[in-house]
Amino acid sequence: MRRPRTLVSALAALAVLLPAAACGSSSGDGPEAKSVRFGYIADFSGAAALAAADKQGLWAKQGLEPDLKVFTNGPLQIQALGSGDIDFGYIGSGATWLPASGKAKIIAPNMLGMADRVITYPESGITSVKDLMGKKVGVPEGTSGDMILELALKEAGLSGKDVQKVNMDPSTVVTAFSAKQIDAAAIWYPLIDTIKKNVPELVELTKSEDFYPKLSFPSSFVARNELVSGDAATVTKVLKVLQEANDWVAGHAAEAETLTAAFLKAPPQQFKGASAVTKILPTAELVKLAKDGTAAGWYKGLADLFVTMGKLTESPEPSTYFTADLYASAAAG
Repeated sequence: MRRPRTLVSALAALAVLLPAAACGSSSGDGPEAKSVRFGYIADFSGAAALAAADKQGLWAKQGLEPDLKVFTNGPLQIQALGSGDIDFGYIGSGATWLPASGKAKIIAPNMLGMADRVITYPESGITSVKDLMGKKVGVPEGTSGDMILELALKEAGLSGKDVQKVNMDPSTVVTAFSAKQIDAAAIWYPLIDTIKKNVPELVELTKSEDFYPKLSFPSSFVARNELVSGDAATVTKVLKVLQEANDWVAGHAAEAETLTAAFLKAPPQQFKGASAVTKILPTAELVKLAKDGTAAGWYKGLADLFVTMGKLTESPEPSTYFTADLYASAAAG
């Protein structure tokens, strides 16, 4: 008996569909990866962990697919988190006042910045921070340079009102200091390397490491408030990616510089030595510092500074915006 033409066609179509159905997702071994929108800054601290995660296949290991978006600074990422345009992001220490004011949650400390300096030149007659009284100091306002200046002044018994703070963008600080149009500057490496070409005998009055470990300048990974409260499972997976990537970077600092350059499609020379002006702590050490309150102390110290600088009206407890317990549990599980 002949089968109806429609039945033959249906069976043929089914034969074509069955192999495709058997394949399932492109990976063939699980549900489709979950997309996470992740912001970052195209520098060593902002991209090294992402470069390592990409190279090591860490996103897929957690069932995630990153949608990476580059930004020029931290505040723009906090704004994008607030509008729901990204889920996670990266900020330098200078933008930490935004999570402290409730606009995002810090889910992980990243590298500790050791690049900032307050500098002068030999002929200035300035030999200590106290000598900055009444002097003209070039500084990019609201940056980590501004923060180390405030810290140094406070330790010396002075305040920002005791010096002539001249707000300049970073490149202008380089030009003005090199031309000795200012008495001192609060700026960071690698810009100081550029200054040294013109002022090789410059004097470092204070540096980031002088305040460590009591105070530090951590960059951080952040997340949307709603995501932390409503989808801790996804946040935990992202933390596992960042923690494993961080450990690889910590153990392969020089290789991480080259890898980051390739990830950003930048010349390798651009990142050579970048790891020397950061402190990259392994995850186990960061967990310990998160549990004993040291990491929270870094954020508290920054918040106190932001009050002095007028960015915050009060210094909130880090527990309101730093998810230390979530960071520790992600590392343990």
